[in-house]
Amino acid sequence: METRVEQGQQTERIPEQKKKNVVWDNIKALLLAVFIAFFIIRPFIVQAFKIPSGSMLPTLLIGDHLLVNKFLVGTSVEIPFTNITLFHMPGLRNPERGDIVVFKYPEEPGRDFIKRVVALEGDIIEGRNKKIFVNGKEITEPYIQHVDRGIRPATLDRRDNFGPEIVPKGKLFTMGDNRDASYDSRFWGYVDRKDLRGKAFIIYWSWDSTNSAPRLNRFGKLIE
Repeated sequence: METRVEQGQQTERIPEQKKKNVVWDNIKALLLAVFIAFFIIRPFIVQAFKIPSGSMLPTLLIGDHLLVNKFLVGTSVEIPFTNITLFHMPGLRNPERGDIVVFKYPEEPGRDFIKRVVALEGDIIEGRNKKIFVNGKEITEPYIQHVDRGIRPATLDRRDNFGPEIVPKGKLFTMGDNRDASYDSRFWGYVDRKDLRGKAFIIYWSWDSTNSAPRLNRFGKLIE
């Protein structure tokens, strides 16, 4: 049996076996691409995430879609589509203050959080009336915003006043840039380095649901 492929006024006869070989080659190429995407690129190199809340405003907007570099600061390698960790892959460098990282939410590992690293293991961190001190020195944070002028005392909660406390070994202290509206290390504690997903580095897509339109000016924006 043969299959005819019409090309203008000419008729070319292609053996059925050759057609099957072409189809099988395409299937193998597709399977290889899927394998590379889900078992090499996603676990070890980059992964896509979406910003669902405003805790990182104004740096990251609701509807931003970003890529996370998984090999720079290390990541937990898991079986795809599960929370089963196979091993922790060390990064090319240690996390640094100011890095925006994605990690497993300590209170619910099935969820991913994104925050900024404010203090590293061994650092002494303290919040005084909304100002953050690391190792006794106030740090400069031009990227944050405050939406509430009120100051909450430490007896009420840890939003504006906490510490001083020492970040334990192997842990990170993270906070959202939208400082008055972020649920972060001030409330639920430290991030274990082995729970890092990676460092956010670029926005590849952004959707403004209020105006039902893409934010074209954010495409390709590097995250700092």
